[in-house]
Amino acid sequence: MSIRKIKVQRITVISHDTFDSVVARLDAQLGHPDMAAFRKKLSEAHDESEMKAIVDPAAQPNGIMEFARFDLGDIIRKENGTDTPRVLRIVAGNPLIMKEMVKHVPDAGSYAPVTILIDERADGIHISYDTMVSHLAPYGNSEALQVAKDLDIKIETIMDAAK
Repeated sequence: MSIRKIKVQRITVISHDTFDSVVARLDAQLGHPDMAAFRKKLSEAHDESEMKAIVDPAAQPNGIMEFARFDLGDIIRKENGTDTPRVLRIVAGNPLIMKEMVKHVPDAGSYAPVTILIDERADGIHISYDTMVSHLAPYGNSEALQVAKDLDIKIETIMDAAK
């Protein structure tokens, strides 16, 4: 067994708008394909060109699509019987971007797709993301780090548009 220590950088932006408004703006920045149909089409692709023809439209408008969402707050609200907290985890990414990182650093598959966390706190709606560059920096692969840097820029742009 080996252990690798990874120091993660978290980016957080805070909005003073409503939770629902922030989520709606975030949703507008992500592609939302029918995941069952998307997976089927992607599995039928024969090469990168065919994969790109499937992924690019699904990831519009910013090259990032939603894979899944988890309403973590719902579980807590059921326990405490209140309307708060509101906490939403969105798992998002792009299979072609993930492929480029994983081919240089296989462990990148542990970090991609990424999580965008939206949670309601006393000081506003927090939108948080753990940077891919910080996850991959300990591996020292410049090709993977460049892909990660480009991904981080995409996610940060989406977060800024949502706040």
